[in-house]
This record gives sequence, C-alpha cells and structure tokens, in this order.
Amino acid sequence: MVEDNFQEEWRRFLTKFSDFTGKTPTDLNPILLLIGIQELGKGHRYFSKEEKQDLLHIAVCKLMSYAGYYTFEGFDKDGWPHWRLVKKIPYLNLQNQEEALKRFILEYFKKEVGWEW
Repeated sequence: MVEDNFQEEWRRFLTKFSDFTGKTPTDLNPILLLIGIQELGKGHRYFSKEEKQDLLHIAVCKLMSYAGYYTFEGFDKDGWPHWRLVKKIPYLNLQNQEEALKRFILEYFKKEVGWEW
C-alpha cells in the first residue's frame, strides 16, 4: 500500500468507524477494544479495567497474527481466547508500531467485518 493510499484509507476508515460508533477515536484504544470484544464473542457488556486490558491484548494478538507473530491456541474455561507468540516481534519505534497496527486494523475490518470504505 503506497503511503498516500494508506493515509487516505485510514482517514476513510476513521470516518466509517465514527459513523458506526458515534465517536471519533483520538487514539487506537477504542478501536482495539472493539476488536477485542468482537474476538471475545460475548457481545457488549460491562468490563472491568483488568478485562479491558485483556481485551486490548486479545486485539493486538489477533492483529499481529496477520503477520505470523501469534497463533490462536483456543479458549479457556471462561471462553476467553488465548494466543501464543510464535515469532519474535522486531523492535519498532512508537510511530512505526502505530502505523503497523493501523495497517493491521484496516486488514481486520476488511477481512473480519467486511467493511469497505
């Protein structure tokens, strides 16, 4: 994806996300939380602070699985998904980490949710 296309695609995604949720995210956390809830598969409900952290972890694992860094292992007795690191994640500075996550987010919403923008 060429950089100009990526930035435009991200802008259109944010517009669609904002239309869907009624809020414009100021960072990646609300998007990651929504992905985590989707991957948990139990619908929206109250989540404790610790559960929200777990949901963010689930989202990151799912997204990083697109590049082969994590593999899905299964669900625990409470129905929470678990992932296993299978390949060392290379060091990226904060800006590059965010861009990589944004690219995986775009891929997730296309593949898993069927969104087009």
